[in-house]
Amino acid sequence: MQIFTDTHMKFMSHRKLAMICSISLIVISLTSLAFRGLQFGLDFTGGTLLEVAYPKEVQLDPIRKQLHNNGFEDAVIQYFGSNKEVLIRVAPKDGVPNATISTQLLDLLKAKNAEVEKRRIEFVGPQVGEELTETGGIAMLAALFCILIYVALRFEYRFALGSVGALAHDVIIVLGLFSVFGIEFDLTVLAAVLAVIGYSLNDTIVVFDRIRENFRRIRKGDAIDVIDTSLNETLSRTIITSLTTILVLVALFVFGGKLIHGFATALLTGVFVGTYSSIYVASSVLVAMGISKEDLAPVKQEGGQEEEVYEEV
Repeated sequence: MQIFTDTHMKFMSHRKLAMICSISLIVISLTSLAFRGLQFGLDFTGGTLLEVAYPKEVQLDPIRKQLHNNGFEDAVIQYFGSNKEVLIRVAPKDGVPNATISTQLLDLLKAKNAEVEKRRIEFVGPQVGEELTETGGIAMLAALFCILIYVALRFEYRFALGSVGALAHDVIIVLGLFSVFGIEFDLTVLAAVLAVIGYSLNDTIVVFDRIRENFRRIRKGDAIDVIDTSLNETLSRTIITSLTTILVLVALFVFGGKLIHGFATALLTGVFVGTYSSIYVASSVLVAMGISKEDLAPVKQEGGQEEEVYEEV
């Protein structure tokens, strides 16, 4: 990665184009979330999940029609891994035990094909699912609020708004991806979203540390020049960290199995978006809010003299 150790890219000259792209993605994500929502997994909705395997490839429409005609109008039927494996999700029914629902489903499937093999059954109560949805949302909001306070105390309030803006940007786009493509959102994906917040924050803090240092060190140039210099100085570290993380996540996505595809997808998207937002979103917020060298001026020493730490760069 030596090619990234002495770069002179003008990142901030492209900030307007980057913001147009970010705003477009956020609008698409919010629109999809508002009208389509998330396809919550059993962890959040509650109900019965049944995974079955057929000896040969099957079509979903006959299975869907059969279940809908026998009292399971709300059943969600989809392939799971291959055209021979089918996943069925059914919402809970008042007064009917989950075990009874799973037995009825399996009996209906075997009535059409006696060779159907049961692979997995899961039960989650509706109260547990509702509680997980509420606590999961509170956990995300609490994380963002604590980050706002932490960055404001460590840096300056404009840095705090920049970091939270970047994190909100990342979370909305990751959630939007799951909404647009109808990918199941379960507890593992929620954990991945929280991990994305941590990853993006770490990247942003590294960039902010260098920006603060250079505002106090560099004599020439305006705020945009200082930010560009800081981004170029941290670029090597950013690229190496992102690539090594992506290699692990690609391995998880390819070899980890269907059960963690959502987890790996959320983290892969989060790494790409988080790296981008640390460069263009968080830093662009600083420029938009008029950050300057005076805002990060050196602390006065005893006797009222300012400490001279600027140098020619």
